[in-house]
Amino acid sequence: MVNLQRFARYGLIGIGNTGVHWLVFFILHLPLGQSQALSNLLAFAVAATLSYFLNARFTFGTRPGGWRYLLFLLGMGSLSLVLGAISDWAHLSPWLTLVTFSAISLIVGYGFSSNVVFRRRTP
Repeated sequence: MVNLQRFARYGLIGIGNTGVHWLVFFILHLPLGQSQALSNLLAFAVAATLSYFLNARFTFGTRPGGWRYLLFLLGMGSLSLVLGAISDWAHLSPWLTLVTFSAISLIVGYGFSSNVVFRRRTP
């Protein structure tokens, strides 16, 4: 079951991370001419790093750890890369890529974070 207060914190942090993600994506894609796949992956890595540390502290109340960080980056980074590659293949608008990834990553990211990355072990 979703903890609404925790999901709200995750969502608020996500709003800031989305701004960071979009800014980095457009800088890489438009003026620097990188593909949507690479731009989305690198933008994700920057925003996800910020997201991981803020959510560990303020949303899930856990200490960040190296393996959790790598697990988060691997899982969500794979989603980012696949979506960017599909967008390149289908010649989709960069705006559609970002909006779609932002929506999908909110739901998938919260589930993945709460059930896998920041899951607390019960004794």
